[in-house]
Amino acid sequence: MTGFAAPAVENTPQQNFALKFTIAIGLAALADALFYDQRIGLSLTVFTIALVAASLITNRAQLDRKRAVAASIIFVASVLPAVEQLSTLSFLFLLLGTISSIALWTNPAIVGSRAPLTAFRQFLLIGPFRLGPDILAAMRAPGLSRSILGWCVPVALGLVFLALFAEANPLIEQWVDMLRPHRVAADFDQIHVLFWLAMLSLIWPFIHLRWRPKAARPTGFAPAAAASQGSIATAQAALLGPGTVLHSLLLFNLLFAVQSATDLVYLWGGVQLPDGLTYASYAHRGAYPLVFTALLAAAFVVLAIRPNDTKPQSLLARVLLYLWVSQNLLLVISSMLRLKLYVDSYLLTYWRIAALLWMGLVALGLILITLRITMNRSHRWLLQMNLLAVAATLYVCALTNFDAIIAGYNVTHSRDAGGKGVMPDVSYLASLGPQALPAIDRAIASHLSESHLSAYRDRLLQAQASDMASWRTWSFRGWRLQHYLNTHPVPSPPS
Repeated sequence: MTGFAAPAVENTPQQNFALKFTIAIGLAALADALFYDQRIGLSLTVFTIALVAASLITNRAQLDRKRAVAASIIFVASVLPAVEQLSTLSFLFLLLGTISSIALWTNPAIVGSRAPLTAFRQFLLIGPFRLGPDILAAMRAPGLSRSILGWCVPVALGLVFLALFAEANPLIEQWVDMLRPHRVAADFDQIHVLFWLAMLSLIWPFIHLRWRPKAARPTGFAPAAAASQGSIATAQAALLGPGTVLHSLLLFNLLFAVQSATDLVYLWGGVQLPDGLTYASYAHRGAYPLVFTALLAAAFVVLAIRPNDTKPQSLLARVLLYLWVSQNLLLVISSMLRLKLYVDSYLLTYWRIAALLWMGLVALGLILITLRITMNRSHRWLLQMNLLAVAATLYVCALTNFDAIIAGYNVTHSRDAGGKGVMPDVSYLASLGPQALPAIDRAIASHLSESHLSAYRDRLLQAQASDMASWRTWSFRGWRLQHYLNTHPVPSPPS
C-alpha cells in the first residue's frame, strides 16, 4: 500500500495580506476596548505586549534569533517603568523600547544606536501612512479577483443562514436588527470611526513590516560637496586655530578663577555675605546661569580639541584645558550647593529636582570630555556616552516616585517639623496626587495649623480609589500606596 502525502499548502500574498489585516483589525478592537473613553494605565502595557506578540507572529520569517536576547532585554526594560507608573517619561521609554526591540528582532541591518532612529522613522513617521497604499496595492495584485469570487458563494450562503437563524432566534434577530442601515446611521460616531482609523494606521506598520534600505547617496555633487567641506574647514581653522584656542583658554581660566574663588569664600568657607544678601537669594541667582555657563564651556571644549592633535602648542592648550574643565566641575558642584541652600529654605519641587539632575549630567559630561581628550576618542564616542548617560538617568527617573519624595521632604523639612524650610504649600502637596498621602498623613498627625489638609486628603483618597477601581488604571506604585492605606489607620491631629 503506497502512502499518500497531501500537498503542502502555502499562503498566497493575498492570503497573507488578508491574515495580517484581520490581525490588525483585532488589535484595533482590543485598543477600542482598552482605550476608547477609558482612563489609560496598565491597559497600555497590555496592548503593547499584544502588539509585539502579533508583530513577531506575523513576521516570524524575518526574525533574527541571534539578537533575540538583546531585543527581549530592551523590551522588558522598557515595560517596567510603565508597570511601575504610567507617565510621560515611562510612555516614552515604552514607545522607544518597543520599536527598538522589534527593529532588533526583525532587521539584521540595524546595528548599535541606529536602531531607535531607524525604527522611529519606519514605524512612526512613514508607517502610519502605508495602510492606504498597501490596501490599494493588494487590490491591484493579480489573483485578487479570483479570491473575491471564491468568497462570493460562502458569503451568499452565510447571509441565507443568518436570515434563517434570525427568523428562528429572537436574540440573533435583535443583533441583526442592530446592523440595519438606519440603526447604524443613528448610532454613527465620527470620533469613534476616526479613533479606529488612527489605531489601524498606527498598528499596521508593526504587523506588515517592510524595512526600507537606506538610500544610497548621490555622487553627482561630490565636487561641490568637497568644495563646501573645504570652505567649512577653512572657516573652522580661522575661528578655532591654535592661537585662538590658547588665548581663549588663558582668559577663560582667569575669569573662572574669580568665580571659583568667590564660591570658595562664601559657599564653602562660610564667610558672611554682604548686607541685604541672603544665602538663599545668592544660591538662587547663581544656580542656573552657572550650569548654562558650564554647557557653553563644554561646547567650546568639543570644538577646540580635535582627535590626534599632538602639536606642542596644542599640548599647552590641553594643560590649560584640563585646568578649565576642573574649574567647570567646581562650578557645577557649587551650583549644586547653591540649589541645596535654596531647597533648604524654600523646600523641594519638580523643577528643583530636574535642575539637580541636569547639573549632575553636566558634571558627568565634563568628566567624559576629559576622558575623550585623555583617551583620544572621537566626537562620536563622546556623543554616544552622553546619550547613554541621559537615557540611563531618564530610565531611573521613570522608576522613581518623585511625588512621594517631594511631599515627604517638604513635610519633614518644613518649619512646623523643626526644619529650616518655610511652611509647606498645602495646595502644592495636594497637586502631587495620591502619592503624597503618606506625607499628608504625617503632617495631619503632627500639627493642626493646616486643618484643611483633611479635605485635601479626602479628595486624594477618592482619586486613589478611582485609579484602583479598574485594572486598566492599575499600577504597581498605586498598589503599594493602597497597601499603605490599608495598613495605616486614618491619622488624627494631636489634641
